Amino acid sequence: MLPSSVAVGIPGVDLAPGDHVCVFYPGLAERNEILIPYLRAGLQAGDKCVCVVDADEPDDVVSALGPDVDLGGRLGRQQLEVQRSQDTYLKGGAFSTEAMLEFWDREVGGAVEGGFSFARAAGEMTWALRQLPGVDELIGYESRLNQFLPRYPQVILCFYELDMFSGELLVDVLKTHPKVLLGGMVLDNPYYLEPDEFLASRN
Repeated sequence: MLPSSVAVGIPGVDLAPGDHVCVFYPGLAERNEILIPYLRAGLQAGDKCVCVVDADEPDDVVSALGPDVDLGGRLGRQQLEVQRSQDTYLKGGAFSTEAMLEFWDREVGGAVEGGFSFARAAGEMTWALRQLPGVDELIGYESRLNQFLPRYPQVILCFYELDMFSGELLVDVLKTHPKVLLGGMVLDNPYYLEPDEFLASRN
């Protein structure tokens, strides 16, 4: 049975199945204050957890989950997967919207078919600042994710370090996420545009 709310791991903060949330944060320490509790809560709930990091290594995230989390068994049955942006978003040295949507479809769809009733994903988005082919597809990709979310019981958090991105790009980020996590609160985003409307506005 699909949960009516999804614990983020931060007191008083819950999401709903299908939520696509942009997380704005000032630095790595603040990212971890959200990311680590989010993953811990998912592991405790029995969710499939998929995390892609860019600023550090997967082992750093796994270590930060702490000794009180039984990681051995969870890693063994692939409940937790932490991957690098170079192996996912930028696999082959370039970004492709279609390839990344296929990645999430394999990870999340495979998890649901494999017996997990819910999946939670997290992606750190600073990879998009690299001068590599395809990174200009970032905003179109974020909009397309809204069409992917309803396919499976899942939530996705996209992490944006505020000082790294231009104001112009962050405005477009807002337009492609129905909800925003900022200052320990999840807010409905009045600037959000449905994918068809947003993508049409960019043509």
